Amino acid sequence: MEGYLVVLITVPVNKGEELADFIVENKLGACVNLIPEVSSTYWWKGKIEEDKESLLVIKTSMKKFGELKSKVREVHPYTVPEIIALPIVAGNEDYLRWIEESLE
Repeated sequence: MEGYLVVLITVPVNKGEELADFIVENKLGACVNLIPEVSSTYWWKGKIEEDKESLLVIKTSMKKFGELKSKVREVHPYTVPEIIALPIVAGNEDYLRWIEESLE
């Protein structure tokens, strides 16, 4: 079986559903969970910023990650979008197979 990933992407609160739909419609992710609002604290241009953002939790395959990252960067409103991939080291084999089938 191919390797699988959970990808985390933060977006402005008003862009979460739009980006989630884009990812699934383009078969870049099999499933996107949208956490509507998280509080983010981060350094930006030499100072600490605080914002409300949405968090996308995407299930995808290793082979789709490059395309996912590239296409999301094209449409993402941030200059430096957070796109972080975490490997799935174990899981329900039926679910992992479903991810693969959904991305075909």
